[in-house]
Amino acid sequence: MTDSAAYPGDGDDYVPSGEDHIAEKLQEISDEDAELRAASLRAGLADYDLDDEDAALLSHTDGDSFEEEDVRIPPVVAIIGRPNVGKSTLVNRIIGRREAVVEDVPGVTRDRVTYSAEWAGRDFTLVDTGGWEHDAKGIHARVAEQAEVAADLADVIIFVVDSAVGATATDEGVVRMLRRMKKPVFLVANKVDDMAQESDAAALWALGFGQPYPVSALHGRGTADMLDDLVGKLPEFSAHGGIIPRGGPRRVALIGRPNVGKSSLLNKLAGSERVVVDNTAGTTRDPVDELVELGGRTWRFVDTAGIRRRQHMAHGSDYYASLRTQSALDKAEVAVVLIAVDEVLSEQDVRILQMTIESGRALVLAFNKWDLLDDERRRYLEREIEQDLAHVDWAPRVNISAKTGWHKDRLVPALDTALESWDKRIPTGKLNAFLGELVAAHPHPVRGGKQPRILFGTQASARPPRFVLFTTGFLDPGYRRFITRRLRETFGFEGTPLEVSMRVREKRGRQK
Repeated sequence: MTDSAAYPGDGDDYVPSGEDHIAEKLQEISDEDAELRAASLRAGLADYDLDDEDAALLSHTDGDSFEEEDVRIPPVVAIIGRPNVGKSTLVNRIIGRREAVVEDVPGVTRDRVTYSAEWAGRDFTLVDTGGWEHDAKGIHARVAEQAEVAADLADVIIFVVDSAVGATATDEGVVRMLRRMKKPVFLVANKVDDMAQESDAAALWALGFGQPYPVSALHGRGTADMLDDLVGKLPEFSAHGGIIPRGGPRRVALIGRPNVGKSSLLNKLAGSERVVVDNTAGTTRDPVDELVELGGRTWRFVDTAGIRRRQHMAHGSDYYASLRTQSALDKAEVAVVLIAVDEVLSEQDVRILQMTIESGRALVLAFNKWDLLDDERRRYLEREIEQDLAHVDWAPRVNISAKTGWHKDRLVPALDTALESWDKRIPTGKLNAFLGELVAAHPHPVRGGKQPRILFGTQASARPPRFVLFTTGFLDPGYRRFITRRLRETFGFEGTPLEVSMRVREKRGRQK
């Protein structure tokens, strides 16, 4: 259960009765006493059925025993092609499950565009570029531009063509663009369901990408041979991240919907016009990493404003922005989400916030153009923010002007706060002392004549902080949200998502 799950529909929140003064009580417990109590609770788990994963987790009950490893970004494979050639069917075939939406209509829109995949022991990220909406106007340019986005992000490209139809003018437009790219391209002739249709695939040799792979994404025919050759071309790590070492400048993703002021803010922070700024949404084409001196320290900022596109192509901006946002989050430690206060909070703003939380990155909210508001509008806006962004009320807020640089100096304390929380580890003794005091003051409600108990708690990892509770029964979602809130209040996890999960374990011999 993460903070992002704390929405209506998960059940009623647990409402405690009275005050408990847990923070004060914890101060009265010495570290030595807390560790002794935790050791006793840990020993008590021997009476319960534990698996190998439990044992591995419990071997790291001291938070500082974890070593931080370099972040390794797996290679990226993009699937491109015009509408209705079977891209999403091929995605489902490769990942081995039906996640990409498949419908016999060109241009079915999807929100999710990246998937984790594995073949022959090699992990890679699969990007499905079928997420834009079909529009007859400008379709050739739209597909070519989509392919360009894919090529920018990918290490290897799968170009899908309908073998029964052959290469169309749209396909040839994509081919011209791909020839300029220095990326390996695997040409897949899809919808080859039997030997008789392989001659159709052979005709695609003329596109200039070597041997076409005759494939039936629907039935799986030929996909294994294609994937065997593909993984042989994959680099060890993605060129768009590769190995990101721990240490060095902290990595900040500057994200938000198109034309919200990200490039303007980066220029102000960098002190020069490093990034092209234009009123047309999506002027920035490539993510730009900038080393910025701020608050006496060096930070690495990533600008992800979108891609260049003509006005009639703006229809697919949400899709392009999601690709860039996910790419930046993969490389970052903390995200600054920029929100324009002169516009209504949009569904895309909320989706970007959700993407940040799900990525497990630290979070800072930056409200742009705040200096343009009068006092009355600010009061009303404060109420709107409290209501619309209640699920991220734990994130530090900074009110700024990307255009003038007003209050830009306030970003550093907010970033420091979020990253400190993101890195934070709670000693096992202190965590279990907290849980003991909390449950004593506010026990879990009785359900069906039973009351689940928390046997032991440990912090499994940081970045973001993840806690595992060993319990005798399932904890209500509302009660888990209550534990998460009290963890924040007691230990100060401001600016980071938290994850609290359970391991329900039976006592040995109970079933005999």
